[in-house]
Amino acid sequence: MFEALSSRLTGVFDRLRGRGALNETDVIEALREVRLALLDADVALDVVKDFITKVRVRAVGQEVIDSVSPGQQVVKIVHDVLIEALGGAGAVPLNLAAVAPIPFLMVGLQGSGKTTTSGKIALRLNQRLRKKVLLASLDTQRPAAQLQLAQLAERAGVVSLPIIAGQTPLEIAARAMEMARREVFDVVILDTAGRLSIDTTLMDEVKAIRAAVNPVETLLVVDAMTGQDAVNTARAFNDAVGVTGIVMTRMDGDARGGAALSMRAVTGAPIKLTGSGEKLDALEDFHPERVAGRILGLGDVVGLVERAAETIDQDEAEKLARKMAKGTFDLDDFGKQLKQITKMGSISSIIGMLPGAGKLKDQLGDKQIDQKAIKRQMAIISAMTMKERRTPDIIKASRKKRIAAGAGVQVQDVNRLLKQFEDMSTMMKRMNKLGQKGLMRQGLGALMPQGRRPF
Repeated sequence: MFEALSSRLTGVFDRLRGRGALNETDVIEALREVRLALLDADVALDVVKDFITKVRVRAVGQEVIDSVSPGQQVVKIVHDVLIEALGGAGAVPLNLAAVAPIPFLMVGLQGSGKTTTSGKIALRLNQRLRKKVLLASLDTQRPAAQLQLAQLAERAGVVSLPIIAGQTPLEIAARAMEMARREVFDVVILDTAGRLSIDTTLMDEVKAIRAAVNPVETLLVVDAMTGQDAVNTARAFNDAVGVTGIVMTRMDGDARGGAALSMRAVTGAPIKLTGSGEKLDALEDFHPERVAGRILGLGDVVGLVERAAETIDQDEAEKLARKMAKGTFDLDDFGKQLKQITKMGSISSIIGMLPGAGKLKDQLGDKQIDQKAIKRQMAIISAMTMKERRTPDIIKASRKKRIAAGAGVQVQDVNRLLKQFEDMSTMMKRMNKLGQKGLMRQGLGALMPQGRRPF
């Protein structure tokens, strides 16, 4: 998400920073490129106009033109306006300040990920906030929709409303609220039916349910990959039922990102959560300032640290670090390290949170890090005996064939893994031998295997 936009904006601002002084013409020319980049990213036209106007008013002032680093000042202004467009500083939490049971109404088009998102929110409320959650499917249109939500509830460790065939969505909603009051639930998540497109029947049904349960949160779930269509969907739902918050799904895709930049301006409602992938824990708070930083190539180091803290076993990480420092790191440790990394999400999403991520990906070019390759490496290590993992030198031709067959890969894949591990071991031994002072004096080049250079 945002990769193309980030790459273009970074190029514009790199050129601005490269100039010692700026005049008004330079700023206006740069903003013209910013405008084209935003339009190419599928940002709504009226949002682009408002964005450029706000930046221009601030950027052509004398305090920018006469500043020590005018290019950097313009970048800061764009960053600040981006944060405003995305909803202002700080994540907006789900509203739980109401008398229980608190109804959450999930709305959106079919295929937006609404049912899966309902399960993700249930898991989040249950695990993080210790809330007693009831999931109820009001979708009587899509085959097996109610069964799907019941299965998600089981995976999330929460209760789902028992299915009674033949009831209308309004009857199901009333029964869910009655059960929640009787059995003292904190939150009721009502998953409404979607349609392939917006129509009168859909809106009338959602309006009736909203009027009956008076939800504290009406959360619109939109697919970020649909771009401008997502913006149109948000506008229609907001006009019909009033939206209190937006959840954007498939944020790990290669969409241009314009929908996220348009949502707040179009609906007035904040993006509260973002989803990526089908895993129930793949749901994150939306931080406008962090997203703005990623768009401008400034990274999201805070988010990366938070993700690591949530997913990485601290004791295991410290134990691995000690073994690496001593040079006793083996293939079993390597497998554990790979497992820790995969818990943090896709490699591309991790790289995207690093400062200068766009330039790093440009340097990698076609050498994109394949998530499947990591899983393949883990499978190869799993196919080894403990003795082989701890003493890789004993892995000769016959063992390689057995390991490859056990992992479902080719022998050359096993050779490739062993070569990578050998290079890593060599680097760690050199690091141990050089020590901190030697490393600072000779740089990273001293760690690389002979004939290789860091990209």
